[in-house]
Amino acid sequence: MSRNSALDLPPETLPDGPSEAASSRALVLVGMPGAGKTAIGRRLAARLGLPFRDADAEIESAAGMPITEIFSRYGEPHFRDGERRVISRLLAGPPVVLATGGGAFADAATRAAIKRSGAVTIWLHCELPTLLRRVAGREHRPMFLNADPAEVLQRLMTARHPFYAEADVTVHCTDESPETTTRRVQDAVDEAVRPQRLPVGLGDRAYEVVIGAGLLARAGGLIAPVLPARRVVIISDAAVAPLHLPALRAGLLGADFRVVAEITVPPGESSKDFSRLQEVLEGMLAAGLDRRTAVVALGGGVVGDLAGFAAAVAMRGVPFVQVPTTLLAQVDSSVGGKTGVNLRAGKNLAGAFHQPRIVLADTDTLGTLPPRELRAGYAEVAKHGLLQGPLWDWCETHGADAVAGDRAALTHAVLESCRLKAAVVAADEREESAEGGRALLNLGHTFGHALEAEAGFDGTLLHGEGVAVGLGLAASLSARLGHCSQEWPSRVIAHLAAVGLPARIGDLPRRFTVDALMGRMAKDKKNRDGRMRFVLMRAPGDVFTTGDVPAEAVTALLRDEGALG
Repeated sequence: MSRNSALDLPPETLPDGPSEAASSRALVLVGMPGAGKTAIGRRLAARLGLPFRDADAEIESAAGMPITEIFSRYGEPHFRDGERRVISRLLAGPPVVLATGGGAFADAATRAAIKRSGAVTIWLHCELPTLLRRVAGREHRPMFLNADPAEVLQRLMTARHPFYAEADVTVHCTDESPETTTRRVQDAVDEAVRPQRLPVGLGDRAYEVVIGAGLLARAGGLIAPVLPARRVVIISDAAVAPLHLPALRAGLLGADFRVVAEITVPPGESSKDFSRLQEVLEGMLAAGLDRRTAVVALGGGVVGDLAGFAAAVAMRGVPFVQVPTTLLAQVDSSVGGKTGVNLRAGKNLAGAFHQPRIVLADTDTLGTLPPRELRAGYAEVAKHGLLQGPLWDWCETHGADAVAGDRAALTHAVLESCRLKAAVVAADEREESAEGGRALLNLGHTFGHALEAEAGFDGTLLHGEGVAVGLGLAASLSARLGHCSQEWPSRVIAHLAAVGLPARIGDLPRRFTVDALMGRMAKDKKNRDGRMRFVLMRAPGDVFTTGDVPAEAVTALLRDEGALG
C-alpha cells in the first residue's frame, strides 16, 4: 500500500454526541457536482468569520495524489473510507464551513459521522438544467468521460437525492449570482431551528421523539435512516388528511419514498374497533404491504392506536412511524408503543405493545386544532405536571397560554411531557412494575376511562375531558383517604376549570350513575385479583399506585361529585 494512500490517514474518532464547538456552528454543504458547494462555502465562511475547508482538497493534500488517481488505484470503497476519516477529523475540531464531495453524504457511514458531529448540513438543491450549465467544460472528469453529462447527472440525482434529503436545511439554487445564493443560505441557516430529539431507551428497539416545527416537509429525510425500505402506507382520518396529508406526502416523495397506499378512517373514537381494524388491514394488504413496508400514522390518538395495532398484527409485525397531529397525541399516546382498539367492555382492552421506529411531533400541526381538542390534549399535560412536580408549577403559570395556542408554551408542554414519558417507558415498558412504574401514567384514567366507556365513545366526551374529570376525582380521593392535604383537590380542580376543562362529573353534559361507573371500573385492565387499583397522590411529583381503596369511599366520592344513585 502506498504511503501516500488515503488509507494511511490516521483513524479519527468522534464523540458520542456533538462537541460543544461543532454543535450549531459547523456547517456542511452537500449536493451534486455543479451545485456550487465550494463557491458558496467560501463566501459563507467569509460572512461568518469561519475557516473554509474543501473535503476533496483536504483528501488530495493528505493522500498526495489527485482523487482520480485514488479512485483508479484503490477503488471507491477505499476512497470513501479515507474521505470519512478526513471529514470526521475536520468536524471534530473548531467550527468550520465544509464543502463535501458529491458522493460523501450519499455514503451511509459518512452521513452518520457528519450527523454525530452535530454539524448543520445544508443541501444545495439544483435542477438538472442548472447543473448541466455549470458542469460544461468538465468533460475531462472521470464521471463524464465518453458519457452524456445529462444522463450521468440524472443517474446520480436519482441515486443521491434521497440521501441529500436528510440534510437539516435545503436551499433551492438557481442561476442567480453566488452572492445572492450565499445570502439565502445564511438566511436559511439563521432561520432554521433544529428540532429537539428525545431518546426512548429500549435497547435495540430504542427510538427518538423528534419535536419541532416544519417536520412534515422533512419527513422523508427524518424517517429514512430508521426504516428498512422507502415504502410506506399512510393511515389518517377524514378530518386530518385534508389538512396535513399533502405536506407529509410531499416530504416523503422528496426523499424518494413510495407511498403504497393512503387509508383514511372516520374521525373519532368509534373508529377504534375490530371492524375498522379489519378494513385497514385488508386495505394495507391489497395495496401490496410487505414486511419492509412501514405504517405511518398521521393524526391523533385514535389513528395512532389503530394504525399501531394494525402494524403490530399485519404479517406479525411491520415497522411503524408515529406522526401525531393533536396535542394529546404529541404529549402522550404517540410515545410508548401502546396500541389497541376498544371493546364493548371498555377502552383499549384489545391491543399490543408495538414501539414506533420514530415519532415526529410537528408543532405546526397544533395550529389547526379546534379549541376543544387543544383543551382536551392539555389535560394530559396537566397529568404529567402532577406526576413530575415542577411541570405542575409551570402548568399553573403558563397552562392558559398553551390552551390559547401560544407556540412557545405548546412546544414546552410537548417537550417536557415527552421527556417524562420517555423516561417512564424506558424503565417499565410493559407496565410490569409491581408498584409505580408505567402504571403511574394512568393518573386519573381509571375514572376517565369509565366515563368514556359509559358515554359510548360517541364524541360527547373526549378522552382528555374524561382524564380532566379523572384528575379531579383522583386528587379528591387522595385527600379523602388522607394521602394529601385538602388544598390539592381544590387547586387541581380550579386549574382545570380555569383552562376550560370539565373538572367534576357534574360539569359534563350528560349524567352518569354510580353503579354504571363502578361496573366499568371493575373491568379496568389495571385491576389485580379482582381489586380496583388507583393512582393517587401525596403532592405533585409524589404519586403512587394502590389497591387498598375501600369501594364505599369511591362510591361516596362519585355521588358527591355529581353521579346519580
